[in-house]
Amino acid sequence: MLTKWLNYIVEKMEKVKDDNTEEQILDAAKTVFQSKGMDGARMQEIADKAGINKAMLHYYYRNKQLLFEAVFKNAFSLLAPQLNAILNDDSSIEEKIKNFTSNYISFVIKHPYLPNFIIQELNRNQDFVLKLKENKGFPNLDKFKKQVDTEVENGIIKPISAEQLFINILALNIFPFVAKPLVMALTNTNDKTYKNLMEERQIEVSNFIIHSIKNT
Repeated sequence: MLTKWLNYIVEKMEKVKDDNTEEQILDAAKTVFQSKGMDGARMQEIADKAGINKAMLHYYYRNKQLLFEAVFKNAFSLLAPQLNAILNDDSSIEEKIKNFTSNYISFVIKHPYLPNFIIQELNRNQDFVLKLKENKGFPNLDKFKKQVDTEVENGIIKPISAEQLFINILALNIFPFVAKPLVMALTNTNDKTYKNLMEERQIEVSNFIIHSIKNT
């Protein structure tokens, strides 16, 4: 009985150790990918930053592509279900725009590498998004489309297709993060001021979109 209990404790401790090691790897990889990009990142640098040897890193992730995808999916899995829940709740289109924008910008301020990760990976591997679509919680626009059509028919919002409206929402939310260096240069801002601008956009973007489509 004692032996079984000891074996159980050892297995639990090893599981925690494994989980901690993988978390260290993902955190290190996130930092390196953010600063160097996919092509500039090196497995040795990631291993060093995680405090492990390269052999251990390859034990968890055979190559850089698999590690990149793991980092990406880890972040995307935190954001996607939130956005999907907003798109499929019972709130109005106006509330959806406000909540989607607020959640997205708040999340990306905390995870600034994510938009560029998406662009980098789509440029390198256009089929990667197909893998993401297989994941539970990937945003589904069906209800959003029906709501847009209904609100257009009822005269609540101006005639617009749901696809165009959603693209507008994505574009206005994503671009300032993807083009951060350009935005900072053109607006002559530093990191602190830029962050303040992005926080203000949680309201500015949603107001801009709502005013552009709402019938008065």
